Amino acid sequence: MNWESSIIQFRNYLKLERSLSDNSISAYERDIRKFVSYLDIKKLQLGPLNIKLQNLKDFLQWINELELNARSQARIISGLKAFFKYLLLEDFIESDPSGLLESPKLGRKLPEVLSLSEIEQIISAIDLSQPEGQRNKAII
Repeated sequence: MNWESSIIQFRNYLKLERSLSDNSISAYERDIRKFVSYLDIKKLQLGPLNIKLQNLKDFLQWINELELNARSQARIISGLKAFFKYLLLEDFIESDPSGLLESPKLGRKLPEVLSLSEIEQIISAIDLSQPEGQRNKAII
């Protein structure tokens, strides 16, 4: 099995079995093709059935050196994991080389908040002579 045929079969699986959108399927395919490009750049003649955990770890080190943000790295890892789980599910491989891969920890982004003066400005703009104004002030 070569990369092209395995990617086509994986695309069909994602569409027919998992009912994913075309955009999601394309994202999975891009992630796999990034890995295949890495193998070509490093001149590693490995098919999808010959990939080992170390190949994947070396790839992750390589994308880390490209300074991709953690969210992009996590998405690529997720795509590769899904691909190798598919190969395992279909009995193309006996063990999943991506099983021990860890995604980078994604921090949560704190929301932006209003300053005290901005809050006071909003409250002072409420027309308290109307019933809706009283209600709006209570809500805020």
